[in-house]
Amino acid sequence: MFLVGLTGGIAAGKSTVASHWSDLGAIEIDADQIARDVVAPGTAGASAVRQTFGDGVFSDGDVLDRKALAALIFNDPEKREALEAIIHPLVRSASQAAVAAAPQDAIVVYNVPLLVEAGVDLPFDFVVTVEAPLDKQIERMVTHRAMTVEEANARIASQATAAARANAADAILSSNQTIDLLIKDSGKLWFKIEQLAHAKQKAGS
Repeated sequence: MFLVGLTGGIAAGKSTVASHWSDLGAIEIDADQIARDVVAPGTAGASAVRQTFGDGVFSDGDVLDRKALAALIFNDPEKREALEAIIHPLVRSASQAAVAAAPQDAIVVYNVPLLVEAGVDLPFDFVVTVEAPLDKQIERMVTHRAMTVEEANARIASQATAAARANAADAILSSNQTIDLLIKDSGKLWFKIEQLAHAKQKAGS
């Protein structure tokens, strides 16, 4: 197996890259989806969130109201840390299981926004970060995610800096360009990843 960590700032274009690589043959493991799954109705994660933050962050049917929860945590570092203490261990365990279950001849892409912040310690063979200028991130969040500028800034401030992600990465993809050009660049990088994966497989055979 060849394990790629894919990270980047919010609204930087990770999903676009992950989708393209999936089309090219990667197996994607989506940390955001795992984070939703571990707090689904009836889970231990949902119970822990309710115990810590109360009934106000749940809607009818015991579904976590992510917008209400975000309003609580993104301007309160202590509450954000309390949520992370619940979610991160659950996501870590589930992601480790997902990686272990992947075919041994696969290129697995773990799409994880908080690779740096959560101290993800999976045995990555290669790490990529997708980055965009701050103003582009804010513009995309306001336009496509119906956030206010203040909400967008709070989300960005809660994440690692671009420099911290770059320090953890083997390659950087810029999304400060058209989607077509981002896809082109990610395709070139995928070719390199395939070569590295083949070399690893050959060395281990």
